[in-house]
Amino acid sequence: MFRESMSTTTALPLAEPAASAAAPAAPPAPSPRGALLARLVDPAQVVLADGAMGTMLYARGVFINQCYDELVLRAPDLVREIHAAYAKAGAELLETNSFGANRIKLAPYGLDGQVAAINRRAAELAREAAGERRLVGGAVGPLGVRLEPYGPTSREEARAAFREQMAALKAGGADCFVLETFADLEELEQAILAARDTDPAMPVIAHATIGPEQRTAYGAAPEDIARALDKWGADVIGLNCSVGPQTILEAIERMAAVTTRKLSAQPNAGMPREVGGRSMYMASPEYMATYARHLVQGGAKLVGGCCGTTPEHIKAMAEGIRPLAPRTVVVNDPAPAASAAAAPVGVEPMPLAQRSRLGAKLAAGQFVTSVEIVPPRGVDTTRLAQDAQALAKAGVDAINVPDGPRAQSRMGAIATSLVIERHGIEAVTHYCCRDRNLLGMLSDLLGASALGLRNMLLITGDPPKMGPYPDATAVFDIDAIGLTNLVRQLNRGLDPGGNPIGTPTSFVIGVGVNPAAIDPAHEKRRFAWKVEAGAEYAITQPVFDPAQLEAFLASIEDTRIPVVAGIWPLVSARNAEFLANEVPGVTVPREVLERMRRASDKGKEHAVAEGIAIAREMLARVRGAVQGVQVSAPFGRIELALEVFGG
Repeated sequence: MFRESMSTTTALPLAEPAASAAAPAAPPAPSPRGALLARLVDPAQVVLADGAMGTMLYARGVFINQCYDELVLRAPDLVREIHAAYAKAGAELLETNSFGANRIKLAPYGLDGQVAAINRRAAELAREAAGERRLVGGAVGPLGVRLEPYGPTSREEARAAFREQMAALKAGGADCFVLETFADLEELEQAILAARDTDPAMPVIAHATIGPEQRTAYGAAPEDIARALDKWGADVIGLNCSVGPQTILEAIERMAAVTTRKLSAQPNAGMPREVGGRSMYMASPEYMATYARHLVQGGAKLVGGCCGTTPEHIKAMAEGIRPLAPRTVVVNDPAPAASAAAAPVGVEPMPLAQRSRLGAKLAAGQFVTSVEIVPPRGVDTTRLAQDAQALAKAGVDAINVPDGPRAQSRMGAIATSLVIERHGIEAVTHYCCRDRNLLGMLSDLLGASALGLRNMLLITGDPPKMGPYPDATAVFDIDAIGLTNLVRQLNRGLDPGGNPIGTPTSFVIGVGVNPAAIDPAHEKRRFAWKVEAGAEYAITQPVFDPAQLEAFLASIEDTRIPVVAGIWPLVSARNAEFLANEVPGVTVPREVLERMRRASDKGKEHAVAEGIAIAREMLARVRGAVQGVQVSAPFGRIELALEVFGG
């Protein structure tokens, strides 16, 4: 589908002038390997690297107290098989199993005399798996010692150690050098110099590593990294390891603003979690695929994975970036075209207007109303049923059901929604990523669809430390963007792996958005990604500043979907101060706080009345700019919500 059309024959003139015999012959077409090498350093071309070698070796029973680099001599078949798995998954650049194969790191194992043998064999094994249609990157990691002035190793000694390793990698067949996971830019400079000493013509890919705060262990920011690596002449520069794709993406965007070099991004599969004494990386292939696409859009044209990524992640990433890199067609012998044609494409989703009553009103551009009711703490649903009946009678379109709001333990949103829908009114089921892994989410969503739930609001969820159970664990296998992609696939009749599920789901896909976000640019980017992933409407956090909402709506005009404004009727000054200071994502303007303080001084009834008045003013102001409102029922008092509507 993405192959370029090329003619295989050329019309010849009837007769050629005599001088043509002396014309120089056309240069031969580059080999597949040569063409890929040219793409590797081309800033405009997207290339996919492989994932983690150590993760795969550990998964196959190699304990961490062994020297993984030596396995190229002791267990070459095992290393070759892992390379082959990544090649089959779609990787175009295979990195050698030589990350720690320098003299200093090998010394504790008594292997410092085998630097040449280990690195040469590492390159040979990768070359055997790569063939002539993929590249081999000679992987070079830090020395594991501090350089002067913070340690005893001189710059010249470091450069010599790197040069020794790189010479052997080149001899074994490496096409380029991949310098990775460097926290000390001074050490990375010596590695770049050693690469140029070894072969000035071999491409150099240089990676630093950053922490969650987007700085190296030595405090360098992404802009500092980009400027330094640019100055030192690396062909491709970027980041790998230590953090997941979201942090890497934000840093890559900052680097792209200060360099014209080709950028590389190879994040971990999320942050590691301790599970049964083992460090596990929980980000799913689908999540990594979503972020691979975002990374390319953010400026990285060489993407791959680091710790925790597997061939399954790389396969998903290859599919994720395919629309952005139509020339990136990995040829898996013998018949790539046949395998690509066999991939399921899903079905057209049911039209939005046919999925639910709420979906019909959204599709028709009609104004929708909803009330948010928090699920009960226990099992008694008597009041919930009464409230559902009252809201249905009042003509409200739907009831919004939060999913463990503020990380508190309550009845599940799906069960609560089912109780609500028994009483003639639709539910909007909030579904968050915090508590379930990908398989759990898939199971829940299929069950919800089978039980008749249609309206979903997909959110990442509040972390457990916000709630009364700070020691509870969170999953966050994917975030709201990945979950939106998942539900869109289900609506097309496909599971996360692209396999048919039979009858497709028919969810109305909603997402959250925060017009009062601390970082508006980041919120705008995430909103655009949610829309790209398949969002069909959005509900805002409670908004108390109409001008702020209007400014945000104007900023997302190019990615606009129906937006439902969240409105919260305040009941007291203390309630307003709590929302302003203790609820993430909510901003209460000073003038609103002052109005509530003055009203509260007069008594509770005055405070409630003032809160209703503020909410009504908000509704009147934003009605023409949004396609609906969600009014919260503070402390479960639906009568306050109905007063906002004028009931």
